Amino acid sequence: MTAVHRWNRVGADGPRVDGELKVRGEAPYAYEQDAGERAYLAPIRSTIARGTVTTMDVDTVRTMDGVLLVLTPWNAPALADTSDAEFAVLQDIEVHFHGELIGAVVAETPEIAADAAARVTVEYDIRTQDSAFFADHPAAYEPDDLNGVTPVDESVGDVDAALAAAVHRVDEWYSTPEEHNNPMEPHATVARWEPDSGTLTMYDSTQVASSVSYEVARVLGMDTGDVRVVSPFVGGGFGSKGSPHAHNVLAAMAARELPGRAVTFALTRRQMFEIVGYRSPTVSHVQLGTDADGRLTALAHDSFSQTARVKEFAENASTVSRSVYATESRRTTHRMVPLDVPIPFWMRAPGESPGMFAVETALDELAHSAGIDPVELRIRNDAPVDPASGNPWSSRRLVECLRRGAEVFGWEGRDPRPALRRDGRWLVGTGMASAYYPHLINPGTRVSIRALPEGRYAVSTAAADIGQGAWTALTAIAADALGVDPDRISLHIGDSALPRAAVAGGSSGTATWGTTIVAAAEEFRAKYGDDPDIDDAVTTRTPELPQLERTTPASFGAHFVEVRVDADTGEVRVPRMRSVYSVGRVINPRTVRSQFLGGMIMGISMALQEHSVRDARFGHIVTADLAQYHFPVNADIEDIDAQWLDESDDVASPMGSRGAGEIGIVGSAAAVGNAVWHATGARLRSLPIQCDALLPHLPD
Repeated sequence: MTAVHRWNRVGADGPRVDGELKVRGEAPYAYEQDAGERAYLAPIRSTIARGTVTTMDVDTVRTMDGVLLVLTPWNAPALADTSDAEFAVLQDIEVHFHGELIGAVVAETPEIAADAAARVTVEYDIRTQDSAFFADHPAAYEPDDLNGVTPVDESVGDVDAALAAAVHRVDEWYSTPEEHNNPMEPHATVARWEPDSGTLTMYDSTQVASSVSYEVARVLGMDTGDVRVVSPFVGGGFGSKGSPHAHNVLAAMAARELPGRAVTFALTRRQMFEIVGYRSPTVSHVQLGTDADGRLTALAHDSFSQTARVKEFAENASTVSRSVYATESRRTTHRMVPLDVPIPFWMRAPGESPGMFAVETALDELAHSAGIDPVELRIRNDAPVDPASGNPWSSRRLVECLRRGAEVFGWEGRDPRPALRRDGRWLVGTGMASAYYPHLINPGTRVSIRALPEGRYAVSTAAADIGQGAWTALTAIAADALGVDPDRISLHIGDSALPRAAVAGGSSGTATWGTTIVAAAEEFRAKYGDDPDIDDAVTTRTPELPQLERTTPASFGAHFVEVRVDADTGEVRVPRMRSVYSVGRVINPRTVRSQFLGGMIMGISMALQEHSVRDARFGHIVTADLAQYHFPVNADIEDIDAQWLDESDDVASPMGSRGAGEIGIVGSAAAVGNAVWHATGARLRSLPIQCDALLPHLPD
C-alpha cells in the first residue's frame, strides 16, 4: 500500500531534537570526538602570492622534542589524483596565492606544532602577482561553469533598443566586497589511519560527509568505502563547509604517515580567511527601462566577479535577474577576473545575495525617478510565469508577501521623499526589497529504513545538521511518513558510512532528504505494511520528480527596514526590520524562524559591516581576524521579526515545503541600503555602507 501522509508533526512547533545535548555541551563536534591518541598538525603556509618555493629549512624542526612529522613538497607522498588543483597539496613547489598550504608539522601538542611550523625558514623565487579586482580587468573572461547554472550568458529580445525607447531608465554600477564565512565552529578535521584494515576515519566539520569521503578517497587512490567521515554535529558553515578543502587532504596525508594517531587539524580564524573559500567581490552593471506605467521593458545585468587563477569558481550574480521580474527584453552576463588569490566558494546564497542587492537597489532608484511607490513598482512587474524558462510557477505569492509585509511594517502613508524625517540627531528612513531563491532538490540521496523492536524504526542517511535543524525536521518527516510518533524514530545522520546524502546547502537539504525519506517510507509500508517484522528494511534513492521539469518552484519574500543615521557621525542603526516569506509548508516553525532571522541578520551585516580588505601589494587579507572583520553582535540587532504565508506547495516536495535557509539574506542588504537613502538622500551603491562614505552626504 502507499502511505497516506497526514502531516501532524510536520508543521507543528516543537523543540530541537538535539537541543538538550547542545545545551548540556554533550554534542560532540569534530575536534571533540573520541578518536584515540592525538597528534596535532600545524600548517606551513606561503607568505607570498605567486612564485615557487626554492628551499625549506626543516632540519632543526625535525629534531625538536615532540615533533612527529614534517611534510614538505620534497617528501610528501604522491597523490593518486591531482586533477583538482585545490586538492593537489604539496605535489609541487608552485605558490598560487598567499596563505597556500606548502608544508606541515605534526607534533605531540598543538603548541609544539605551531611553534615548530613558525620556525621553518622558507625561501622563494617570487614572481609578479596580481590580486587587485576591478571590472574592466584586461584578463576578464566568460567562465566555463556558472556554479552549476546554465547558460552562462543569455539574451531575450532587443535590450539596447528597449532601453533606448524606455520612458524611465536606470543605468548604474553596484558592488559588493569580498566576504568570508565565519561559522561559530571553525573548520576542523581529525584523521586516523588504520594500516591493518587500510581504512581512514575522519571526524570532520562538514556540510556533506559523503562528498568528503568520495573526494578524499579519490585523491588518495582509495575506495570510497574505506574512507569514513563522521560529522553528527556541525557548528555552522554558511556554505564554506559544503565541500572538502585542501586541509582535509593534508590531514589525511599526514594520518597515513602516522598510523594509529589521530591527526588533528583545527584551523585558526586567520587560516580560515585563506584556505576554505569566501564570497568573491562582485561588480554589477544594471540597466532598467520601463514604460510610462513603470512596467519593465528592458533589464540588463552584467556581472563581474573574482576567481582564482589556480582554479575557477564563478559567483553567478546575474542569474537572479532571469526569473524575479517580468520583462520583454533581458540580458544577463557573467565575466570572471582570474587573480593570484585563494579559491572562492559558496557563501550563503552565492550569486543571489550580491546579485539581488544590485537589482533591488536599482529598482528602488527606478521607483523614485518614476514617482511610483517601491512596493507598487514590484507588484506591477510580478511575473505570471517563470521568465527564464516560460514554465508556470508551482506557487508564486510574492505579491502577498509584499502586501502583508507593507501592512505589518506600517508602510502605508510613507513620504517617498528622502532626508525629511529627523528624531533629534538621528535621520530616519525606511526601505524595502524583494527576495527570491530557487527551489532545489539534488538527486542521489539514499535513505534506509529498518524495523526495530517495540514498533520503532531506524531511519538512516548521511545528511548533515549544521544548525538548521535537520535532526528535528527529518525526525518529524519520518514519523509522519511512517504514521508513528516521533519518539519511535531513531534517526541516524552525519556519517558517510550511512546511505549517501546530498549537501546541506543551496536551501536543498531538507527538501532533498525529506523527499527521499517519504519515498523510502512509502516503499517500506507497501512492502511490509504497518506491522513489520524486526529487521525488515528498504533502501531507496531520491525519486524522479518530473513535475519539476514542467514547473518552476521557488521561494519568495519581502523585507521592510527602518534605519537611523547619526547626522554627525554617519553611524547607521537598524531599529526595526520585518520580513514575510513564501516557502511552502514550514516543517518546524521554531527552526525555520531561526533560519529566517539568521539570514536577515546576515543581510544587515552585509549592508553595514562585512568586508575583507585584501592588500593588493602582497595579496593577503589584512582583516583576517574577528577583531577587524566585523559582523553584528546582540547590541546591533533590535526589533526584528519574520512571518510566513500559510501554504503547501505539493509540486515542490511531498512535504509541501520549499527551501528556507538562504531566502533571508537575499535582498535584505538592499532593503537596508534603500532605507539609508531614504534617511539621508545619499545613494550608496557599494557595500558595506559605513560612516566614511556617508559623512560627505550628511547635513551641515
